[in-house]
Amino acid sequence: MSKPRPHRGDPPTKALALAEELGTLLPCSSILTDAEDLHPYECDGLSAYRHTPMMVILPDCIEQIQNILRICHTRGIPVVARGAGTGLSGGALPLADGVLLSLVKLNRILEIDPDNRYAHVQPGVRNLSISEAAAAYGLYYAPDPSSQIACTIGGNVAENAGGVHCLKYGLTVNNILGLKLVTVEGELLTIGSPAMDSPGYDLLALLTGSEGLLGIIVEVTVKLLPLPDTAQVLLAAFDDLQKAGDSVARIIGAGIIPAGLELMDNLSIRAAESFVHAGYPTQARAILLCELDGTQQEVEIQIKYVEQLLLNHGATEVRTAKDAAERAIFWHGRKAAFPAIGRISPDYYCMDGTIPRQHLAPVLQHIKALSEGFGLRVANVFHAGDGNLHPLILYDASIPGELEKAEQLGAKILELCIEVGGTITGEHGVGMEKLDQMCVQFSDLELSQFHAVKAAFDPQGLLNPGKAIPTLHRCAELGAMHVHDGQLPYPDIPRF
Repeated sequence: MSKPRPHRGDPPTKALALAEELGTLLPCSSILTDAEDLHPYECDGLSAYRHTPMMVILPDCIEQIQNILRICHTRGIPVVARGAGTGLSGGALPLADGVLLSLVKLNRILEIDPDNRYAHVQPGVRNLSISEAAAAYGLYYAPDPSSQIACTIGGNVAENAGGVHCLKYGLTVNNILGLKLVTVEGELLTIGSPAMDSPGYDLLALLTGSEGLLGIIVEVTVKLLPLPDTAQVLLAAFDDLQKAGDSVARIIGAGIIPAGLELMDNLSIRAAESFVHAGYPTQARAILLCELDGTQQEVEIQIKYVEQLLLNHGATEVRTAKDAAERAIFWHGRKAAFPAIGRISPDYYCMDGTIPRQHLAPVLQHIKALSEGFGLRVANVFHAGDGNLHPLILYDASIPGELEKAEQLGAKILELCIEVGGTITGEHGVGMEKLDQMCVQFSDLELSQFHAVKAAFDPQGLLNPGKAIPTLHRCAELGAMHVHDGQLPYPDIPRF
């Protein structure tokens, strides 16, 4: 994949004309056109690919956003929305001839209603800030991505983010009640409400995970949950990755739904332990972190049951966090695994695919074989309970061809996910990263329906163009083989 060069020097004429018009509506400090001001916005968390935007605009209210979109719509200028820039699929990659609309100034918690258990927030509010503000009422916001100290709720909605506790409590789509959305024409829409149900089509679900293609999210109403009476986390060590994968299915099959169930392989264990000193057993081939929450009585019963289950199915050691501090450090090690990998490799490529739980063990074995075949290390650290894989492919971008090789390995892993009845993403979105794999997963007819939905909201295709949904022409050039064609590259893995 080619890496476009950022433009340099003076702003282009189109940018100057647009800046002049916008300057009547916004302060000059909210309109960035100088090259040195634009460079910090040239990528999101997928930093291997960079574009310098024509312009960055930082509005501080809904009315400004409406006016910006009206002007850009009239002029036919593309708009890419951006939150904290922590996304990992290139969803906020800007366009050289477009506007990057940063929502970081819309960062206020507007209301917390403890009686009805919801919070009304602006899109630039950090994920963790919601739980911190709600804690005074004995409440919290359940989805907790590893980047929750930095990522914003608007971006979480755009990508349908999850986290280590999404197994029991659901993804973003399961935890929001309403949205305010500005359309490409500048119209303000209210979708959903704090009430139990809303009439009409479920546009709330449609917009969650829409990756900025259908509108700009300007307010979010999130569901708040009571803090559990107690929570305990088990750390189970295994001498075999397959035993760890099989144990995940055993726990769920026993009718127990943990608050979190995470798996880390040896490479990620050693990296995280070196970074955080969480007390992980570095000799283990894999560890499971299993958190159980609820009343004191039910947690005590479930802890004993799960501990024995794990020992019966191959765990060499099972530890229960002795107190809240140890529980916190166990989870800190897991959430710090991504930056920890960055300490042992010049670069890494974080993939995101989801598979049925019963296929965890064979899929992990195939990823290992692919890793050896490509000659690139892969660290596995992921949401095992819901089958959401996050293979981290280690490479060195300074070596010619290594990035392309990492991409090819990532594509093989995603196609493997499709083959076993899974999907190419769980929470990172498609962005620009997985367009080719969309061609593999979906037929031309299905992709045409996606384009029809996009056109209903954005007929000119000005919102985040080139992301999430590949063109049929691209798929034809790729010559993609769809999963329903019956040609299985991995015939030894059962299909879902």
